Order: sequence, then C-alpha cells, then structure tokens
Amino acid sequence: MPLVKFQIGKQGLTDGFIKSLENCFKTNNRVKIYVLKTARPEGREGKAQVKKYEEELLEKFGKNYTAKSIGFTINLKK
Repeated sequence: MPLVKFQIGKQGLTDGFIKSLENCFKTNNRVKIYVLKTARPEGREGKAQVKKYEEELLEKFGKNYTAKSIGFTINLKK
C-alpha cells in the first residue's frame, strides 16, 4: 500500500484537513504529514510547533493512533 502524504500549510490544522485525514484512514494505516515553512517559525520554535501539531492530532484522533515527529515531519499511525 502506498504511503499517503499530507502537508500542513499556513492555515494550520483546519476542519477540512482533519476530515481529509479521517477519510484517508478508512483505507490506510499510515500517513506522513509535512509541516511547511509557512506553518511554523524558524529554528527551535519551529520544532516546538511541529510537536504541538502532533499533540493536537493525537487529541483529535484518540488513543488508537500514535504519532512520531522527526524534523518537520509527523508520522501518524492507526
């Protein structure tokens, strides 16, 4: 099964983005989410923002999901 990729842009985590992820998880178990430069500040603050996105995603999807951030990428698993 191919790895599905998403991007978080300057609008951040929108309802539409979450709905797209939910639909994607109906057929896939893993998603790779890239946090674009427009969605985060430079340097350490950027890494903190990625971690914040990761926590928000886990909060929205629940305990059946796991997430791991590497650099500016979040790997989300069902």
